[in-house]
Amino acid sequence: MTTTLMRTADELHARTRVGRRAVVMTMGALHEGHATLVRTARELAGPDGEVVVTVFVNPLQFGAGEDLDRYPRTLDADLKIAEDAGADAVFAPSVDEVYPGGEPQVRISAGPMGERLEGTSRPGHFDGMLTVVAKLLHLTRPDIALYGQKDAQQLALIRRMVRDLNFGVEIVGVPTVREDDGLARSSRNRYLSPQERRTALALSRALFAGRDRHAAQEALRARAREVPATHERAEALSALGESRAAADAHAVAKALPGAPSAVRAAARLILDDASRLDPPLALDYLALVDPSDFTEIADGYTGEAVLAVAARVGTTRLIDNIPLTFGAAS
Repeated sequence: MTTTLMRTADELHARTRVGRRAVVMTMGALHEGHATLVRTARELAGPDGEVVVTVFVNPLQFGAGEDLDRYPRTLDADLKIAEDAGADAVFAPSVDEVYPGGEPQVRISAGPMGERLEGTSRPGHFDGMLTVVAKLLHLTRPDIALYGQKDAQQLALIRRMVRDLNFGVEIVGVPTVREDDGLARSSRNRYLSPQERRTALALSRALFAGRDRHAAQEALRARAREVPATHERAEALSALGESRAAADAHAVAKALPGAPSAVRAAARLILDDASRLDPPLALDYLALVDPSDFTEIADGYTGEAVLAVAARVGTTRLIDNIPLTFGAAS
């Protein structure tokens, strides 16, 4: 299969459509994470459908001092990756095609959720992101649009925009793709020196530590619920080998489910250690949030959550996250 390169919306609209159209939006510099999105899109579109990959470096998403000028542009390589993954077409418009007449006067506002976490660190970023996503949804007219879960706040905001503004498109989130060493795949990873990459591994290690702490506490609570007597309960918790919990078994047995504060603490230990490395990790934020609005969750919370982190290593800013589920209280 040969992937068609198109530069204008008129070219895209002139294509004959039979089945469903699935769109994967990118800023180029494609890697295996993007390829996974395209392969998933191919599966969802089916043999009679169409997969379109957009490649557009959106200037509205870059704030003062950010890396718009040095953001990698690798269209020839992107075409090859898209084709190998099963894309029918690559839509790579110019800035003038997307924003005729200059930057748009009317834009999408991300609202309160867009001012948290990434929005605090990058003011205006999500307004620019939602504006271009809205534009590209109108230009490409998909039935399905796929986005990576690595950009969890972005995905949540796109889902909210589509729901709140009645876009007729299904939004699909695809799990984060990681390197063999655990680092989340990102176009910005290429900026890291070998030493910086070693430091950057603290992001995924911190998330995994939080996940492991969460799993251990959920297991402790499940075991505790099976043991009725307080003394027996303490002995059962000690036998599980969870040293911190065993130190105060009764408190653990009474603890609120999953103890979000303990999850945050486990992750922060890793990040604090990384701040003393050479080169150091400069933490932007560590947060455990409700994915519906990206507000911090408290102990006692039940349901889906996202443990998210952002940090700089050298001049490169990286983000990562993992989903967690906090079980119902006994």
